[in-house]
Amino acid sequence: MESGLLYISIVLTLSFAFINGFHDGGNVIATAVCSRSMSPLKALFLAGTAEFIGPLVLGTAVAHTMAANIFNLDLLEKLSSVGLFSMVIAAVSGAAIWNLLTWFLSLPSSSSHALIGGLIGAGLVAMGRFGIAAESIIKGVLAPLLVTPVISGLVGILVFSAINALFAKAHRGVRHLFETLQKPCVVVLAGSHASNDAQKAMGIIALVLAGGSGDLHGEFHLPLWVVVGCAAALALGLSTGGWRMVKTVGYSICRMEPVHSFSSQFTAMSVIGIASVLGGPVSTTQVVASSVMGVGAARRLGAVRWSEARNIAYAWFLTVPASAFAGAVMCVVLNRIIEGKWGLLHPLVD
Repeated sequence: MESGLLYISIVLTLSFAFINGFHDGGNVIATAVCSRSMSPLKALFLAGTAEFIGPLVLGTAVAHTMAANIFNLDLLEKLSSVGLFSMVIAAVSGAAIWNLLTWFLSLPSSSSHALIGGLIGAGLVAMGRFGIAAESIIKGVLAPLLVTPVISGLVGILVFSAINALFAKAHRGVRHLFETLQKPCVVVLAGSHASNDAQKAMGIIALVLAGGSGDLHGEFHLPLWVVVGCAAALALGLSTGGWRMVKTVGYSICRMEPVHSFSSQFTAMSVIGIASVLGGPVSTTQVVASSVMGVGAARRLGAVRWSEARNIAYAWFLTVPASAFAGAVMCVVLNRIIEGKWGLLHPLVD
């Protein structure tokens, strides 16, 4: 059973990376496609390639943040391997359930928030409230996730205002310049997204592998197959399209022209890239959507469809508690199955 749960936890984490790809990855190409700067197929090809390469070249700082800053490692060490694996399975399942629900509703919620919420909910059931490293989560995980949307919105306003001032008297043909600039922007943004989001899945697998070996206080080791597997899963997920999110982010928030798309993408890739290098786990969904809102507001406040922005904000605020609840429920159910309380398996014997 122990080895079976180990493999299930790894497969489910890779599956979550795939879901993340089509759920959040659509944000990477949304503005480029909806501003008609790039064809959907070309955008998907460039972004998919960059999504695979990004985690291989931009380091693994975020993975180590995720592995070491969610749980109290002293209490985590006291869990049996079966307990650790079942907790991870429940956490990832809870996050995936929320992601699929918001994808179905075309709400661009944060996969990063969903994963962290799932881990918190499952961790509370498995280890109690002291098993959650609350201070580390707030400082190292939640703070970057909460601050970056504000930063992205403000930077979006500044970037578009600067571009608007520089090109205010330019010929309308300058549109082609911003269409051309979309290509490297998509590549860098997709690579930055992958380097941040794929590393979250890497961090969970690193935690599973460390728990399986009984060495949670050592240096978390990331085998090459973990890095390649998570990068490939994310890229494959993006290649399926994620068109629901493309339409919401690219069309629903505000009307996009190439200059607006470039401004929002330049903002997003800068914020996400810097966060990835520093090891801060950020939400691509929040960063891209906030940058779009910032660019729209810089044009004029009425350019932003604030009712749609409000619905997106609701999804953001609900994600952590909803996915935590789902992770907790999944952990209770899985523990009961493993303990044989429902007659599905024989009780475990020490």
